[in-house]
Amino acid sequence: MHLLAGPGRAWNWAVRKILAVWVRPSVKPERAGESLAASNRPVCYVLERDSQTDLAVLNEVCGRLGLPRPTRRLLIGGKRVPAAYFALERRVGAFRARLDRRPPRLLVELMSAVRDQPGFDVVMVPLAIYWGRSAHREASWWQLPFTENWTIAGRLRRAATIVVNGRNTLLRFGDPVSLRECMHAAADGAAAPRRVARALRATLRAQRVSTIGPDLSHRRTIVARVLATRAVRVAVRAEMRARSLSRRAGLLAAKKCADEIAANYSQSFVSFMSLALGWLWNRLYDGVEFHNAEVLGGIGEGAELIYVPCHRSHMDYLLLSYVIYHRGFAIPHVAAGVNLNMPIVGRFLRKGGAFFMRRSFKGDALYSTVFRKYLALMMARGHPLEYFVEGGRSRTGRLLPPRTGMLSMTVQSYMRDPRRPVVFVPVYIGYERIVEGRTYLGELSGRPKQKETVLGLLKAVPALRQRFGSVHVSLGDPIELDDLLRAHDALWREEAAGSEDPRCDWLGAAIADLARRIAVGINAAAAVTPINLVATALLATPRLAMAETDLAAQLDLYLGLLREAPYGGRVSLPPQDGAQMVRYAEDFAMIERRTHPLGDIMSMSPGRAVLATYYRNNVLHLFAMPSLLACCFISNASMRTEDIQRLVWRIYPYVAAELYLRFTEEEIGARTEALLEALARLGLLASNADHSEWHRPPPTTVEAMRLSTLAAATIQTVERYYLAIALLLRAGSGTIGQQALEERCHLAAQRIALLHGLDSPEFFDKALFRNFVDLLRRRAVLQTTADGKLTYGEALLAVAADAQLVLSEQIRHSILQVTLG
Repeated sequence: MHLLAGPGRAWNWAVRKILAVWVRPSVKPERAGESLAASNRPVCYVLERDSQTDLAVLNEVCGRLGLPRPTRRLLIGGKRVPAAYFALERRVGAFRARLDRRPPRLLVELMSAVRDQPGFDVVMVPLAIYWGRSAHREASWWQLPFTENWTIAGRLRRAATIVVNGRNTLLRFGDPVSLRECMHAAADGAAAPRRVARALRATLRAQRVSTIGPDLSHRRTIVARVLATRAVRVAVRAEMRARSLSRRAGLLAAKKCADEIAANYSQSFVSFMSLALGWLWNRLYDGVEFHNAEVLGGIGEGAELIYVPCHRSHMDYLLLSYVIYHRGFAIPHVAAGVNLNMPIVGRFLRKGGAFFMRRSFKGDALYSTVFRKYLALMMARGHPLEYFVEGGRSRTGRLLPPRTGMLSMTVQSYMRDPRRPVVFVPVYIGYERIVEGRTYLGELSGRPKQKETVLGLLKAVPALRQRFGSVHVSLGDPIELDDLLRAHDALWREEAAGSEDPRCDWLGAAIADLARRIAVGINAAAAVTPINLVATALLATPRLAMAETDLAAQLDLYLGLLREAPYGGRVSLPPQDGAQMVRYAEDFAMIERRTHPLGDIMSMSPGRAVLATYYRNNVLHLFAMPSLLACCFISNASMRTEDIQRLVWRIYPYVAAELYLRFTEEEIGARTEALLEALARLGLLASNADHSEWHRPPPTTVEAMRLSTLAAATIQTVERYYLAIALLLRAGSGTIGQQALEERCHLAAQRIALLHGLDSPEFFDKALFRNFVDLLRRRAVLQTTADGKLTYGEALLAVAADAQLVLSEQIRHSILQVTLG
């Protein structure tokens, strides 16, 4: 029957049947068909290129999803056309060697019908099929040469691609668009079909960019475009005058800077590395978990994505790109420190999309200009970017204060050319065991940082034989740059229009606000693991040990708090209960069991305890407020609600600034009430009838012990604050500068750690004292004289009194003993 319909239709029918057996495409977005299936308007599919194999795959997927098939007849103005699709690029000529980009005939007919019939409209669905690019599926080594790229494949290569990658294919639907709305945007006239076709072609190109990345195959072309910009030419002339160089020498200096910076992206290399990294992760980790992936699907096509992860390990570069690639999105260009531009390694990183930057741009205006223009070009071309706002890897497990250099360059690049929306995606990365753990401990103890070398990498290979547990990559809520800028100046677009250097009075505050939001967003997407919770519990005990049943109950308490009063919707929790987490940590060799007739004891060695502070600090922010409330009852059997609220309001800003907590000072009252209610439901607190006063459990109960253990999570933070204030009060107002105070705080905290067995290098970390003093100054609790001395008034005494309220008498005496000694 099909043969009688003509050779062409018979061939198409045969192709569809053969491909239906072999090809198993995945579909993105996963619920793409819901809106189309419910539409009462005609649907027309828009393909990238004229391909019978692509059409056959689309036809099969539409049948599977219950969508209108592209091969059905479409009714237009009382007549039927033989198909409901068209391709924007078609090969024509005797050997199909010429590319025809004229508006497709069906598009012209549809536009004519819409123009003639006011009540008629068509839903157009741009889509593309990517062979060898299926989400959630890894290709094998022999499939790599046939994965999707920007090269137009011939018939033989396309046939080989289908055979090799038929089971590893992605069909990606774009957002449905109204043809009538497109015609309205394109205006009327003979050129309208070309404008609509151009808009559809741009949509499909943006979709391809977000799936496999933009066409960056010609590195020389990119470098040439950077060097041709007006700003670089001006910088070259300034360099020529400053160093008495010839024009050729100046251009060569600029080219040297560009070559040092630029990536050399290779899609084939990325495909190869996806397999190599899959093998490596399977050997190193028990699993790589990707949380909140739906965030990416909710960001519109054509947006410039900038991933801003926390920086815990050198593995971060590879892990984030790996999970993004295997979700069917384009991997980002990664800003890497020039210290990683080592022989061989640097070349491979460039092919994977890394571009290199120096630690400092000071003293080299030419390099700074070239780097800024390279970054702007990458943004203009739509390639996702990735950089670490902390600047370097965290040695303590806490987020480091953001450095705003890259953020400033990104914001200014966007303000110069705001055509493509910029969206920042905070990313939390959490490890159960970090590869560089021992190195970090040495650096915190004063050992100098080791320079990255190829030999150093080879020496680290034997350490990879350990068990590293699971690793978690979690996406936070996206931050739209345009919304943030409008919050600071609603007319910023008009003010920055056409400006080569769009600086304004409010820009510094906007960039600082962006940096804070990113840090808060990273912490708000934390992925909690059993290792985090076990470390939090045992580090709160004097001898790093608990009875097995008590430890399991404490872990259940932590989970209960996170469920009863959630920190945020992006936080992910472990599936295990307390007892299962204890066994997991024991199998992981983090803790050891000591058998006893009255019940086994789970303990942690002092050596492991130092490193465990790193994993506790990863999630410390989640328990900061509950722990602070528990601290209120260390020395107080009961407290009035108004006193609790006042104390939290006084101390919270400093804890929030140190741990990048998500709640604003206006939200603290409601958050405190919610946490007090949660603690009551968990049996740790009780209140009177009108909730005006709260009581802790009797001291001899297990609930009192759990409340005390919860309080220990932040008690060292409050101790640091009290120590700094005590030293400042002892010195007197106007007698000591900030640098001298920081040094005294560092030495005093170090002495307390030695006297009381606090083997935790972060307790006497100078940076934490520096940040605390800086915040006291920003909040006008401290002032600075003309000669740099710190002065204070009643506000500091109030902070000291509230900090003293939550500390036990023994702790206060030990601190005063050190400050007076």
